[in-house]
Order: sequence, then C-alpha cells, then structure tokens
Amino acid sequence: MGTRPHLRVGACYDFRNPPGSPLSWPQLYGAVLDQIAWLDELGYDLVWFTEHHFVDDGYLPSWIPVAGAVAGRTTNIRISSDITLMPFQEPLRLAEDLAVLDNISHGRMEIGVGMGYALHEFHGFNIPRPQRVSRTEEGVEILQRAFTGERFSFEGKRFTYNDVRVTPTPVQEGGPPIWMAAMGRPGAERAARLGLHLLPQGAPDQVLEPWREATRSFGVDPSTRRVGIIRPWLVTDDRDRDWPPIRAAERYKAGIYADWLTNSGDNVSLQLTGGSDPIPQTWVVGDEDKVFNDMCEFIETHGITDVVTWGCPPGFHPEQMNESFERFAREVLPRLRERY
Repeated sequence: MGTRPHLRVGACYDFRNPPGSPLSWPQLYGAVLDQIAWLDELGYDLVWFTEHHFVDDGYLPSWIPVAGAVAGRTTNIRISSDITLMPFQEPLRLAEDLAVLDNISHGRMEIGVGMGYALHEFHGFNIPRPQRVSRTEEGVEILQRAFTGERFSFEGKRFTYNDVRVTPTPVQEGGPPIWMAAMGRPGAERAARLGLHLLPQGAPDQVLEPWREATRSFGVDPSTRRVGIIRPWLVTDDRDRDWPPIRAAERYKAGIYADWLTNSGDNVSLQLTGGSDPIPQTWVVGDEDKVFNDMCEFIETHGITDVVTWGCPPGFHPEQMNESFERFAREVLPRLRERY
C-alpha cells in the first residue's frame, strides 16, 4: 500500500462580474490577486481557476495569465485549474506556457483538464463537439510527453508535431501534475487509463468507484493519487445575515449552468444526478466547529485529498469573504491538518 497524500485546502476563482457588481473588471482582478496573496500568507495550499468562454459576466476565459500574476505574488500556494477545457487548447503551446509558469513559480503549477459540454463554446471556436474526447486525450498525452523535456514527435487524429522539445524543462520532475474532471464512468476510466488525479462530479458509484477500480487494474493504488473538489464553506456565527447574499449568487450561477446543461444535447445532467446521491458540492455554513465536523465527514466519506471553497461569489467584493477565510485559517485548518 502506498502513502495517502496529505490534505490540501484552498480557494477557487472564476472572476464573474454580473450586472450590478460594485467593481469594474480591472478592480475585480486586482482585488482577487490581493486576496490570493493574503491567502498565501495565511497558509492556504491551493488556488484553482476556472475556464469558460463568451459569457456576459466575464467568466474567466484564460487562466494562464492569471496564474503568472499569482506566481509572481506568492511563494507557497500551488496554482491549478478546475478546469482547463482541452478541446479549445493548442496542447504544445499549453505545455510551453505551463513549463514557463513552473519555472516562474519554482515548481508550484498543476493543471486540471476536462472536455467541456457547453454548445455555445464549441460553436464559437468552430470545433465539432464530437471531437472533444479525441482532442482531450491527445492533448493530455502531448502534455505528458512535452513535460519530460525529451524530444518527441506525435501524430494523432487532431494534432501532429514533428521532432519537438519543450524548453525550459519544468521544475517538477515529470512536469506539473495533471488532473482530469469526470462526470461518469467513461471519464473516470479515462482518467485512470491516462494515470491522472481525479476531479469528480456526480454520484460516487458512477465516478469515484469506477476510477478507483480502473486505477487498481493498472497496478496503481488509488489511495496514492489525489481526489479534488470544490466544496465551499462559510465560517459565520450569523447564518441569517451572511448566507442569503451567497445563496443569491449561487442561484445566479445555477441558472446559467442549467441553461448550458439543458442545451448540451447529451446526458450530462443525468451523469451529475444519476446513481446514488451526488458528491455534495453545496456550501457548509456555520461556526468553526460545524465547518470542521462537516468537512471531516465529507473528506472521509469520499476520500478527498484536495478541497477548495469559492473565493469570491459573483457580485461580491473579495473582501466580503475575508472574515470567513481568516477564521477558517486560524481555527479549522490546523485541526484538519492535524487529522489528515
């Protein structure tokens, strides 16, 4: 049996700035970068960035430049994506970006990848949606080969490269760790086959169990790999005061996602809800003891190694979350680290 990875905790940002927000986009970006630098000082482990395209509220379309800004303002926090939409990437250029970022950050880069589902994005990039599997799988293989620092050629259905070598070589041996998002058994088995860490959504029996089973079939102990998820928390003594604005922001997000899922033309919604109860991604709200106890139950039930909260709900100023972040860092995070 291998060694289970230690728990890592952090925050995720999507830079959504809906109508009525008090901030311009430059102000929002600046305030989030300030907050991430502060989270680094508080001892948080992770920061994740999302990716979506052509959304009126400015949903972050390009996380690589943000990662560079964060790398320059932090010293310890690890930087990743949940998720990079691989069908829209040129993977060799992405490998170069990540290699440079890994050097700038002294080996703190990771990347979470996924296939995407929103029809408007595939339409906008003029990429046939049925190509998303092949583009994702080939993209991951190209990243893995590029990160070795060795010269290689590649010929696939979507990408061809001739006698290339990515330099500089990443600081991390083998390059930035790669994660894959999965909503169902095919994605879970794909992540295992490619040797990746897992970003699960949906029901455990449709994602976690197939991934663990498939990982074992490749001779790897799944407990040595990482499983990460967004499970947000709010540390507060006054739920009635502090929860309603966040609930409104969540309803705003849910409405947009529901439209995308409805128009996706496949069974994404079924994958997220089918089988047993889905892995919860709802907010944990309460004082330090409640948040600690609920997070422990969640981590142990699902074998989570990496968990992040939402850093700035849509329409918020990041500073509105600072009290929760600080209370979590002072009173919850040390207890979680002692336990995991």
